[in-house]
Amino acid sequence: MKANVARANHEEWPELPLAAWQDTYSTLHMWSQIVGKVRLALSPKLNHWWEVPLYVNAVGLTTSPIPYAGGIFEIQFDFIDHTLIITTDKATSRTLRLEPKSVADFYREFMAALKSLGIEVKIWPTPVEIPNPIPFDRDTQHASYDPEYAHRFWRILVSCDSVFKEFRARFIGKSSPSHFFWGSFDLAVTRFSGRRAPERVGADPITREAYSHEVISAGWWPGGGDIAGAAFYAYAAPEPEGFAEQPIQPAPAFYHPQLKEFLLMYDDVRQSPAPRATLLEFLQSTYDAGANTGKWDRKELEKAAT
Repeated sequence: MKANVARANHEEWPELPLAAWQDTYSTLHMWSQIVGKVRLALSPKLNHWWEVPLYVNAVGLTTSPIPYAGGIFEIQFDFIDHTLIITTDKATSRTLRLEPKSVADFYREFMAALKSLGIEVKIWPTPVEIPNPIPFDRDTQHASYDPEYAHRFWRILVSCDSVFKEFRARFIGKSSPSHFFWGSFDLAVTRFSGRRAPERVGADPITREAYSHEVISAGWWPGGGDIAGAAFYAYAAPEPEGFAEQPIQPAPAFYHPQLKEFLLMYDDVRQSPAPRATLLEFLQSTYDAGANTGKWDRKELEKAAT
């Protein structure tokens, strides 16, 4: 029985050492931004930029249907067959191979594929939310794609997405979908208190819209900087007094003072006897910390226990 549990955990929560797939991660990040910017350019604006993200599906990540010229089309990363598929409601499609190629080559092939389907769209061809961005059409630096690690990345998203949706179902107030932000390359789910947040003086328009209301947000991120590995995170914005000092679970979780977030390393979840339960414990205890110190009206916002 223990062997079966360990095997299931390994399949649902595979290893993803940052150093081993950093080059693939960096390239895939840029590819996802190119695709995501198309969705952003053509989709009606939603509160908190909810028209921006991608969504986990049965083979990878999808834009969901994008309106265009009285119809729709959809773009999907398939991390099983390692293709990018553009499908329209007119029974036409184009497929690109996901394989080692530069961001510049991917950008050229992808935009040509859209045009061949009669989809004319202009995007700002510079990546966002990264240091020292290189315009897509000039980026020959990022050109890696390891299908094994791309598949592992997607398998982790599948597992996280399932748990995030279970956690979201406990809340009856306003909540985001479980969605993948291609700018920061993280899967996130966010709860709202229902109250407006104090205006962020000097903030850029993107930040002002994202944090116009009080939130407690949690997610999964592959890591970077001084976080040398994938991690789950949780934060409250604005951060209530005393939030950082609240006791949270499980024991390996900690507060990062520079990021102003609670973190739980992905490997601590993956290696636990019950990864789903461990992750839910982190999500619930960090939400409790934010909702209690932020004086949220929990009786009105949470589903009654049955």
